[in-house]
Amino acid sequence: MAKKFRRSTMSPEHKAALAKGRAEGRVVREYLEGLRATKPKRGRKRTPETITAQLSEIDAQLEDANPIDELMLVQRRRDLQAELDRMSDSIDMEAREAAFVEVAKSYSESKKISYASWREVGVEASVLTKAGITRSS
Repeated sequence: MAKKFRRSTMSPEHKAALAKGRAEGRVVREYLEGLRATKPKRGRKRTPETITAQLSEIDAQLEDANPIDELMLVQRRRDLQAELDRMSDSIDMEAREAAFVEVAKSYSESKKISYASWREVGVEASVLTKAGITRSS
């Protein structure tokens, strides 16, 4: 005779803990993605004005371009337009940082993440201090 297995149900506390973990993970991920997206790049800083000027130059060059050069210029124009669009998408790092500060200590304790690991991925020491994460945690 086959054994019947009883389906176990999660307790409300367990469900709440899982929901809390998902919410904290989302906040931490968004903050770290924001840090990565706003990290300064090496070299001369590009501005919307310089990109717009390059787009104008490409439009002028397209008039006399041979087919291969036209293809390359069209791709360059697409790349520049995409870069310009990314520049206009601003990331509200203040809001992300505030949310991160609220959950970082709890998340860090539950995942056993050290102060040094946070620093290594680019989280500022001042932000960790606000969150209550110390070198000894």
